[in-house]
Amino acid sequence: MSKHVAVLMGGWSNERPVSLSSGAGCAAALRNAGYRVTEVDVGRDVADVLRQLKPDVAFNALHGPFGESGMIQGVLELLEIPYTHSGVMASALAMNKHQAKIAFKAAGIPVTDHVIVTRAEAARDHVMAPPYVIKPIADGSSFGVFIVKAETGHPPQELLREDWNNGEEVMVERFIPGRELTCAVMGNVALGVTEIVTNLSFYNYEAKYAAGGSVHILPADLKPKIYDKVQKLALAAHAALGCRGVTRSDFRYNEAAGEDGELVCLEINTQPGMTATSLVPEQALHAGHTYEDLVSWMVEDASCNR
Repeated sequence: MSKHVAVLMGGWSNERPVSLSSGAGCAAALRNAGYRVTEVDVGRDVADVLRQLKPDVAFNALHGPFGESGMIQGVLELLEIPYTHSGVMASALAMNKHQAKIAFKAAGIPVTDHVIVTRAEAARDHVMAPPYVIKPIADGSSFGVFIVKAETGHPPQELLREDWNNGEEVMVERFIPGRELTCAVMGNVALGVTEIVTNLSFYNYEAKYAAGGSVHILPADLKPKIYDKVQKLALAAHAALGCRGVTRSDFRYNEAAGEDGELVCLEINTQPGMTATSLVPEQALHAGHTYEDLVSWMVEDASCNR
């Protein structure tokens, strides 16, 4: 008897379109792998829907606050439905970039200097010397992110828009020039290191999800000891927050800073994208795991009390 997997997707965050794409891809691969699959476009009645469905496993393909912040994980714990990815605490910590950085720093993982201010304060005047980056504390897919360059006279006034929905507090962190690197962890194994190259202003939503928005170089062309260091730091970030299943950690590397350059961890994603252009499936394939292998592994790894 094949396992019945409910693929949780959609939801109501800014990242709904990405989640629908991730979920559709995962559902198709799981069906091909022989699982019985029900796709669930998650609404606020998700607990009632799951009670009626009674799946053996919930595959969490949600992105954004409700799906990544520990909330849906808490619902699944209450319903006693085994689920994929990280548990309540790790998800909540990772979603809050400020709290994640505190945990990283305590674990000896290099991070950038940052301050937390209201969006009004960030818009009024430079809260640190440019260049710096402004980003929401708890959102994904680069929504609401601004790079303030050295020559910029005034902070971005878009922060004051009436339709702003990225929270009242923002993180302002020192900008690290150089290369964008990322490394996934699958269980307790670091996969390959990818360099992301984009012609756009930075690795924003369009670069992440539009066809041709970015180029993924896998394996990244790095000195062996730097490549190894990225993998070790990805594992350390995964462990520092108590993550489970699959995660993906993002880094900046400025090779011009000193002999070995400056390598910092920006954040960890507990619900990394699983679309056709996503980084984790690419890295898994590079390590010898097909897309079907990857999603099947995630289902078999699922549990409660994560």
